[in-house]
Parts: sequence; structure tokens; C-alpha cells
Amino acid sequence: GFGKSDKPAMRTDYTFERHVAWMSDWLTQLDLVNITLFCQDWGGLIGLRLVAAFPDRFARLVIGNTGLPVGTGSSAGFDQWLAFSQNVPQFPVGAIVNMGTKRELTSAGISAYDAPFPDESYKEGARQFPTLVPITPEHASVAENLAAWKVLEAFEKPVLTCFSDGDPVSASGEKAFINRVPGARGQPHRIITEAG
Repeated sequence: GFGKSDKPAMRTDYTFERHVAWMSDWLTQLDLVNITLFCQDWGGLIGLRLVAAFPDRFARLVIGNTGLPVGTGSSAGFDQWLAFSQNVPQFPVGAIVNMGTKRELTSAGISAYDAPFPDESYKEGARQFPTLVPITPEHASVAENLAAWKVLEAFEKPVLTCFSDGDPVSASGEKAFINRVPGARGQPHRIITEAG
């Protein structure tokens, strides 16, 4: 995420593969095992790549409102988000979060989401991440995500999906995991209604 910790300042610092490498280093240096991964949004794109790289370290997965795209297109909602993220002159983080909720955030809540970003220079990562999603065959990380799917298609440990029916980007995204990952069969998957 983009909490109050230091952040790389240049957009070129943010690549899909760099984030996978950083998280792989973190996982192996801590020697984590028997992991229950709960992943959502970019936590899914990165986290599922870790599952593919280190499947024996993971005991179960809970996957929500995310995907592992392989260059075959995107949703209209994602296309709108991508265009907005690249073209809006001021990137209103708190307002963006508020737009994705079903219940209006308080002004204090919006300010809390804005707090890690004192000015536009702190928002380079937030602007860059949408461009990193491999939605066309030419995108970087397509081959790596295809390879990750091969591992996931053999993953037999429990996999539960929990997606919102109201997310304009990822609604119905659970179907790929339910249909392709053996560990998802027979699980009590959930669709969350009245949620963003």
C-alpha cells in the first residue's frame, strides 16, 4: 500500500516485477510457511505470483476483487480507471476511495486516505500501478502471469473467493479462480452484495 512510510519517488521505480521481487525477498527472508493469503486488488496480482513461485509455503488462499491478467483485455470499468488515473491533473486519493464505497466517508476519513500524500510527487506509485496491469499482449509480465496460472491450475489446497458484485473493475472475476484452480472446487465462495 501507500501508507506513511517512505515511497519511491519516480514512476519508473514502480514495476510489477520489482514488486514481486521485493515481496519474494521479504517472504523468503522471514522464511514464512503455512501461510493463509488474503489478497485483494494489487495484493492479488503480486500475492498470487508469490503463490506460484512458492506454492509449498501457502496453506490456503482467500481471493477477493482481484485477478491475474494475461494480456487478453480489460473491463470497461478498468479502462475508465486507467484513463482517469493518467489524465486527472490532481490525483484525489481520498475522493477516489470515497467513490468506491457504498457508504459516504466522513471528511476525517477522506483526509486519512490523503494523509500519506502531502503533494502530487508522493502519488507517482498510485498513478503508475494502473499502467502496470497486463491488459494487452505487449504488456510486461504477461509471460510471468501465464506461468503463474499454470501453477495455480495445479494448486489443490483450499481456495476461497470473496468478490463484490458492485466493483466495476473486478465483478465476476471470481469465476476464473473457481473454474481453473482445483482447490476452489466445493468451497463456500461468497459474492458480497451492496459493497464497492
